[in-house]
Amino acid sequence: MIAIVDYGAGNIFSVKNALDYIGEECKLTSNADEIRAADEVILPGVGAFPKAMQMLGESGLADVIKEQAKVKPFLGICLGMQLIFDKGYEFEETNGLGLIPGAVKKIERVGMSIPHMGWNQLEFNGECPLLAGLNGDEYVYFVHSFAAECDDKDVAAYCDYGGKVTALVYDGKYVYGSQFHPEKSGESGLKILKNFAGLVK
Repeated sequence: MIAIVDYGAGNIFSVKNALDYIGEECKLTSNADEIRAADEVILPGVGAFPKAMQMLGESGLADVIKEQAKVKPFLGICLGMQLIFDKGYEFEETNGLGLIPGAVKKIERVGMSIPHMGWNQLEFNGECPLLAGLNGDEYVYFVHSFAAECDDKDVAAYCDYGGKVTALVYDGKYVYGSQFHPEKSGESGLKILKNFAGLVK
């Protein structure tokens, strides 16, 4: 069973609907015991980094996520991916979950519209189980104004938007992060979610 962490930061139902569509057992939950009992954890989210971290902290879920990401597959999506890094700089400097070293900063691209919104091709940058069965021609859907800056070894894929933008990260163990929305990225996105669900099968 996949626990989808419900902490009040949007887009949880689209993730659940996508998992339901591909036949994967999942549950929306804010209960620490249910998250601990799950086989895998997904942290979705839309909105602002500081507010999301505040909600995770006040609910006690930040500590649960840090604990569980050490022992089972964990996937952060969009804002959920941004929160896995050490710090974010949206409105103010804010500590993140610190699951992967790095910082989340505003995208600065001369001549490019911000937010970065729309379909971009994934450019593979390393081995990652979530990319199994994909061939590098896939386009996925982004909506964001901030992006992760981290060590290249943790970047599984990026996209080109006036320069490289971190699209998918993997720590080589349990932690994955998707800046794009796999649940809104057609068959390619569903394949990525299926690959994630298959990590424990």
